[in-house]
Amino acid sequence: MAREMQKNTMFIEQNTGDYENGDPQKNLDDDGREKRTGTWVTASAHIITAVIGSGVLSLAWAIAQLGWVVGPAVLIAFSFITYFTSTLLADCYRAPDPVHGKRNYTYMDVVGAYLGGRKVQLCGLAQYANLLGVTIGYTITASISM
Repeated sequence: MAREMQKNTMFIEQNTGDYENGDPQKNLDDDGREKRTGTWVTASAHIITAVIGSGVLSLAWAIAQLGWVVGPAVLIAFSFITYFTSTLLADCYRAPDPVHGKRNYTYMDVVGAYLGGRKVQLCGLAQYANLLGVTIGYTITASISM
């Protein structure tokens, strides 16, 4: 009964010593890592926290600068671009087979699985440049907001 109550709640605390039927293999995915316990609530929380940031805080100003015609058009265009790239990323989650392939946990894993070689280093360089730019953007936005 307690197990069923835990499955219906939004927060489930996992204890690594608490195995199903006493078998540690039951708590592992097909790649040997611990089973993921995410729900639609946790996925929604991750999406909301990823989307709400300095970009959303300055969105009203950006739309006001572009006007009522170009602003929403640019917003819709970027929403399609985001949808397309997220679909591509979801397709690259397992490589080379989408069902039984090896899981790619990072962007670097995806680039390594599909492109390999020097492109992995270029991906890392692009990620760190993006991280630097986002950090500068958050710093400026936070200081302006204060």
